[in-house]
Order: sequence, then structure tokens, then C-alpha cells
Amino acid sequence: MSSDYYDTLEVNRNATDAEIKQAYRRLALKFHPSRNREAGSAERFRQLGEAYDVLSDLRKKATYDKFGEEGLKEGIPPEFGKTGAWSSKYIYHGNPQKTFRQFFGGDNPFADFYTNDAPLQFGGLQPGVVKTQDSAIERDLHLSLDDLFLGCTKKIKISRRVMNEDGYTSSIKDKILSIDVKPGWKEGTRIIFPKEGDQGPNSIPADIVFIVRQKSHPRFIRQLNDLIYKTQISLEMALTGFSMDVETLDGRLLSIRINDIVHPSYKKVVTGEGMPLSQDPAQRGNLVLTFDIQFPETLSAEGMQLIKQALNL
Repeated sequence: MSSDYYDTLEVNRNATDAEIKQAYRRLALKFHPSRNREAGSAERFRQLGEAYDVLSDLRKKATYDKFGEEGLKEGIPPEFGKTGAWSSKYIYHGNPQKTFRQFFGGDNPFADFYTNDAPLQFGGLQPGVVKTQDSAIERDLHLSLDDLFLGCTKKIKISRRVMNEDGYTSSIKDKILSIDVKPGWKEGTRIIFPKEGDQGPNSIPADIVFIVRQKSHPRFIRQLNDLIYKTQISLEMALTGFSMDVETLDGRLLSIRINDIVHPSYKKVVTGEGMPLSQDPAQRGNLVLTFDIQFPETLSAEGMQLIKQALNL
């Protein structure tokens, strides 16, 4: 598809999710092959399906906005993939009728409503039609390590199509979803909001699923329930011992004494100072200290002799 997705849907690049849905609804009905037999309408209908498939998905849209169609379809550079953005090569399934049915619900949306640039009118479920639930809508929930250590509440606004009280018309409405992040949640934790997707006359709304994605931290690396903390020390410190302070994620200052000789594979384990366990936040993993030993770049002859004497004691 060579044209801009936003131009295809006749919206600007700052369009909200609700505006994108409204634009697709209007244009898809206008250019649907069963209603518009003019030359080029079928291709226009296919373009609308692809544009909506991309711009209605937060990850695809974010990748398209940043890297364009080439980045979306060819894959973004590896150095950007670490950010959690969409990195797979996007391929439209090529079936605009499928996109149309998923949006409106049912195999034959025109059997249930009519439009002449007027609000959609739904006639209800057709006899013998069995409602099926739409596929789950998955979105990433990016959380800092501090959020996952302490727990927090995240408020997320969604826009969805809902049936009005009369049971015949629908409209786009915003809703705030509240997520209580529990201390100790791990990467990949799934939070499910049942049936919070778009409502339709012939379908059960999709579940909305948020998947936890952990952001990188400047001081700690998480390994399951343990926290890894790496620091630089001199060779003198490695051989003679030292004390160090480590600020925890909850703001405490741990003073830790190292009396052992620190070799390249040495680790100091501080029990119970890691991540809370999600099933029992009163219990914690461990804090594991690792060390980058800085060796001197040069030594005088006298210095070398003194080190030899010291090591031979």
C-alpha cells in the first residue's frame, strides 16, 4: 500500500482512536463492494481495511508513526527492538471483509443495519445466529522496576463502541480501566478485562488483555525474584576488603561490608533484599552484588616488587 494510512482514512496524524473508528465506519460503508460498484471501490475498500488494521492497534500504529510503512513491513532496526516496540514484519492478511466483519460484528452487517450518512441502526440478532466472542485485544503495559517492587495503580483510558439504551443505535464512548499492580508481578503477567471491547449486535465483546512489560532500570537488573547490582571497585579494594552503600528500590540505604577477596566470578548475596514474591509480598528474593574490578594500567618496577613481596607473605 503506497498511500499514507491517515490519508486513506481521511484523518490527521493526531486523530484519536474514536476518530479513527468513526472514519473507518463511514468510509467502509461507503466503499463496500456490495454497495459501491464504481471502478476502484474494491481496491479502496481493501486499502481502508489495511489502514484500520494498523491504526487501530497501538503497537502497529506506534511503529508506523515512528518508522513509517517501511519500518512496519520490513521490521525496525535491531537497536530499536529493545524498547519493546513492534519489531515483527507486518503483513496485512489481505481480507478486508474479515476486517469489516470484526469491526461491525456478524457475517452480514448489512442484514442488521442500514445507513445513508446517518447514525447506524441495528435490528438486533438475526434468528438462528449464534453470538461468538471477538478475539482478545492485547496491549503492552510498560512498568518501571519501582512500580513492580512497590505496587501501584495505573489508569488507562480506552475508547470503544457501545450499544445505546434503545438497543438499536451505537456510539463511541471513553472508559477508564484501573489496574492495581501487585508488588512482585513479573514480565508477561496478563491482566484481563472481560468483554470490554467493542459491542455489536451479533457478537460478544472481546476481552481486553494488558501484558506487563518491564522497563530497564539504571541500577538493578531483575532475574526472577532476585535483583542484580553491579559496581566498579579497584584492585586494592578487591584484595583488602571494603564497605559499600546500596540504595534499595524503597529508599533504604544498605551498608554492606565485603571481607572476602573479590575475584572476577565472586558474588555477594544479601538475603531477603530482592523483589517481593507476588504470591506473598512479605517474602523477598535476594540482592546479588557483582563486581567489575578495575586493574591498574601501569605499575612501576618498585610497585611490582612490593606486590610480589606482599603476595609471597
